[in-house]
Amino acid sequence: MRITIIVFGMLLFAAAANAQSSRQEFTVPTPSGGVLVESFGNCASKKCPAVLILSGSKGFGASAYGELGQAFEAAGLNAYLVHVVSAADLNAIVKMDGASARIAYYARRWSQWTSAVQSVAAYIRAQSPGQVKVGILGISLGAQIAAAASAGRSDIDGLVLVDGGFPNGYSKPVRSLPPLLLIWGSADRTFPLAIGRDLQQTAQRLGKPVGLDVFEDGTHDFFLRSGTPNAGAAHRKTVAFLASYLLR
Repeated sequence: MRITIIVFGMLLFAAAANAQSSRQEFTVPTPSGGVLVESFGNCASKKCPAVLILSGSKGFGASAYGELGQAFEAAGLNAYLVHVVSAADLNAIVKMDGASARIAYYARRWSQWTSAVQSVAAYIRAQSPGQVKVGILGISLGAQIAAAASAGRSDIDGLVLVDGGFPNGYSKPVRSLPPLLLIWGSADRTFPLAIGRDLQQTAQRLGKPVGLDVFEDGTHDFFLRSGTPNAGAAHRKTVAFLASYLLR
């Protein structure tokens, strides 16, 4: 039994190391400075659609991000971890005392973060032959950035928001949204499910396809808990949704 556990652990370590080593890094110039992007390599076709992944306020440390990147690649999509929330942002956020300080910091950064995402999407399109489709997956803080960056845009072809919607105090009129999938934990206390339902209704009024998948007993970070049934099911739904719109 002990040998089995050791071997299993070694296999998990090897898989994680392989996922990390397969990433390629580059920097995208934006109006607010360079943004680090990690790519999971090219899929078989030169015209593979792109999925931009935006992390929460703890960055891309969770192993789930690597698993998602590989899952997108297996589905024929190029995945990119987009570090719009930079190392400097992460260092500043972790030192803040209380939610009010973080909210104030986010308010100062929203415009730069959303502009940076739009710049990265434009860069990816420009580097690819033909009209490559682009989707966005945003998680928590990343979902807030993704929502603001995608509203009213015709160059985003699919959007998945996980436990997060528009930023606090967002006042711009929302006249259109891409096809949208909302992934929510029923036990989320950071962004309660009511926020997801309100966003679903907003998208429905705009006439775009929208779905809300609620995961029973899911807390705010359930999506990043690798190896759990809820996370696995949510990852599969995310990949299938974006593939259905980006591979058309």
